[in-house]
Amino acid sequence: MKPPPEDIAKLLPPEKSAQVPPAINETEFPLKLPAGFKISIFAKGLESPRVMTYDPAGNIVVSIPAQGKVVALPDKNSDGVADEVVTVIDGLNRPHGLATRCTEKCEFFIAESNQVAYYDYNTKNLKTFNKRKIIDLPSGGNHITRTILFMPSPNDHKLLTSVGSTCNVCEENDWLRAKILISNADGGDLKTFASGLRNSVFMTIHPVTGKIWATEMGRDLLGDNLPPDEINIVEEGKDYGWPYFYGKDIRDAAFEPDVMFEQNPDRFGSHIDIPAHSAPLGLAFIPEEGWPQEYWHNLLVAYHGSWNRTVPTGYKIVRYKLDAQGNYLGEEDFISGWLTNEGALGRPVDILVQPGGIIYVSDDKAGVIYKITR
Repeated sequence: MKPPPEDIAKLLPPEKSAQVPPAINETEFPLKLPAGFKISIFAKGLESPRVMTYDPAGNIVVSIPAQGKVVALPDKNSDGVADEVVTVIDGLNRPHGLATRCTEKCEFFIAESNQVAYYDYNTKNLKTFNKRKIIDLPSGGNHITRTILFMPSPNDHKLLTSVGSTCNVCEENDWLRAKILISNADGGDLKTFASGLRNSVFMTIHPVTGKIWATEMGRDLLGDNLPPDEINIVEEGKDYGWPYFYGKDIRDAAFEPDVMFEQNPDRFGSHIDIPAHSAPLGLAFIPEEGWPQEYWHNLLVAYHGSWNRTVPTGYKIVRYKLDAQGNYLGEEDFISGWLTNEGALGRPVDILVQPGGIIYVSDDKAGVIYKITR
């Protein structure tokens, strides 16, 4: 990845002074936020941080696939800046997805490129131990990230695992590819949850309906504006079209044009189309607690940004305005400014939204975690 033209950690002030004038973007301040929000650097000096979650002690933990490790970012004095970067575990194979599950005790799950395993966790030294591999996954191919998510109650003993395709567009030979899989928490009874998903790198749970929402990156080589990237509501047993269909169940006429299809009630189109090559990754719903009603149940989506478009697109976080059932009402940029004439200052990846108006965003180009406060 080409380094950013400037170090955004030097452009953004520290937490204590990171005030953003309402609806004003000062020359020396690169990112534009809505009125009433401020942004600061929570952690810096990380090499391509990706997925964020909370460890059993409540610290933010982040996967660093490029270094084969997962790190914790404790903020013991609650000053809005991580005190240190603690290596939770290293020596892994492109670790990406993270999840914590607490029953009689808390266990920490990590999805590597070739497997899913879970660990016991020491909340004092922030280390994992007692590894137990539960799922073997195919590695290699075009898409190597693996993401995990536990289903909402009463099915919170079920684990979802997203596995991308080997290719841009093809028929897969391995039944585990281009799908979201479902298994028991111990890896047993592994089977297909949903298919036809080229690369659904991130998933989340709708706070009202309990349904699974996922971003989906569409295929390449159809030009600047096709096909759309997608936000899907993913349901068990459904087919989301890839490699033969995209967007709102539109036939991909460029792939195997002589293959004919009939209507399929189990094939679903996208819920929301996103401009092609935006590369949507992390997504998170805004809760009711501590947020104005106009933000309730809205969805924030990180557009990682294009690498294959004549005029670059993405490199921002978009707010989708939704009603309580997830119906689309509109959209607007929430954070923008990463893309400059000199290049991209950063590429947002994952989003954590807390009650009380606090958001964390990982950036795998600038190597930072941002903290956004309302």
